Amino acid sequence: MSANVEAKAIYEDENHRFIWLGWEEDEDEGLVQTNQYLIINDGVGVLLDPGGAHVFPRVVAETARFIALDRIRFIFYSHQDPDVSSGLPLWLAVTPAKVYISKLWIRFVPHFGRADISRVEPIEDHGGSIDLPTGDRLEFIPAHYLHSVGNFSVYDQRSGILFSGDIGASAFPPGKRYLFVEDFDSHVKFMEGFHRRYMKSNRILRKWVQLVREKRPKIIAPQHGAIFDERTVERFLSWLESLKCGEDLIDQIYGR
Repeated sequence: MSANVEAKAIYEDENHRFIWLGWEEDEDEGLVQTNQYLIINDGVGVLLDPGGAHVFPRVVAETARFIALDRIRFIFYSHQDPDVSSGLPLWLAVTPAKVYISKLWIRFVPHFGRADISRVEPIEDHGGSIDLPTGDRLEFIPAHYLHSVGNFSVYDQRSGILFSGDIGASAFPPGKRYLFVEDFDSHVKFMEGFHRRYMKSNRILRKWVQLVREKRPKIIAPQHGAIFDERTVERFLSWLESLKCGEDLIDQIYGR
């Protein structure tokens, strides 16, 4: 067991909260550690990458601590990986939410189990948005090939938080996890291997960084590992800009 297990708000004002939904107490090396997030805007709930079937009991219990499940109106999935979205049929069963996912993955949804496809909204490649009760928006930022071919990040205008999905993911050894990045240089070793292999290319990384910098996020919250705050957001974006990955390393990957 380690610290930072319980859910907590990483942003809140009088009618808007951005909540990190905690971690499992047991650090199971056989499972990929994931972060789930809940936005509550004027009584309406939005879930971001609520995760696979194996974490559903914990995540639904944590969500219900903050908001009634029938107030969850939107669920966003950054891409199709099972650690992100295999719990989708379960969430459709317990909430009235509409689900947003890349148009490329709509036909994959039934493979996770019985689901009401009429409640699944395809996100076009250029992105889109959700209007919240306060008039603020959640913007879908294209993140294609990082690492999925149909992939999105979400920018929450109200809080200034960017949910980055797998971009910025880190993997901790048992007993070493922490919620916020304090020492960026030391943190790099927990990100580097994943990003070099799973991200498409430096060109694609730079495209995403350009889009993100236009939003000037205060916090970048990934789907795995630790969160970047105002002290480390720019360090992280600069690191990504210069990273060689994927096809840049293709000869090395193929062993030639």
